[in-house]
Amino acid sequence: MRWYIWIIYGLLRLLGRLPLRILHALGAGFGWLLARTDNPMRRKAEHTLSRINTTFGEERSHFLRVALAEAGKSFFEIAKIWTGDPTRTLALVREVRGGELFDAALAAKRGLLVAAPHLGCFELLNYWLCSRTHIAIAYRPPRQAELEPLLIRARGGLSAEQVRAEGAAGVRSLFKRLAAGGVVGILPDQEPKQGEGEFAPFFGRPALTMVLLSRLAQRTGASVLFAFAERLPHGAGYVLHILPAPEGIADPDLPAAVAALNRGVENCIRLAPHQYQWHYKRFSAQPPADVEAR
Repeated sequence: MRWYIWIIYGLLRLLGRLPLRILHALGAGFGWLLARTDNPMRRKAEHTLSRINTTFGEERSHFLRVALAEAGKSFFEIAKIWTGDPTRTLALVREVRGGELFDAALAAKRGLLVAAPHLGCFELLNYWLCSRTHIAIAYRPPRQAELEPLLIRARGGLSAEQVRAEGAAGVRSLFKRLAAGGVVGILPDQEPKQGEGEFAPFFGRPALTMVLLSRLAQRTGASVLFAFAERLPHGAGYVLHILPAPEGIADPDLPAAVAALNRGVENCIRLAPHQYQWHYKRFSAQPPADVEAR
């Protein structure tokens, strides 16, 4: 890694020594600033929230403020997750809901896809999954190539296999692991490149959605589960949620399959709506007029 990446990692290690409640308080303060200034993150979150057909019963501006506070917490908690002792980090998991679904999928030995949306603390979810089984984590390299070694080092505390989810070699590796009965973790709401996805409803509006997960499930017969780590108030830790995939997620008809995929993401978000990364682009790609009109 380059020298300035080592500096960043050193700063993360220093922050990671702080108690989680302090990190979350700092993050909430950062989110407060984001909500009250003009900045790209706020604009992206406003754009996404303006397009979906719900704010979960709240006035939109209040929902935005709380969501940005949670986004701020997600930035600061990374320091503890990435640089702390894995055993102590896993002790932050206070409860697992749906763990029997995970155990049953492992016992079936037919392969397992764990879909982890940009919700809550998905880095902690990675650690928990690694502590339970050997897993390959599919990821997209960052735009700043020099940051990739930092991500690989930070996520390597429990020896997950990290696979670039791009190019034929990476996809073949994922197919091979699932066909052998292994486990793959994937971010199901990562926006694909134009021409590599399908438009499907996401909270009532068409969003460009990945087809990789559904194709993996179709061709390997692997089970699919959704999971996320919900952030508890006041730095009290996290609750892991494991949910069944909606029916049709492995449908041979790709539009039907990706619609089911988005329903699975929605089911997770409804459990902790403020903790979704609404600043993550879901609607930057515009659908053809006939899709928008459906």
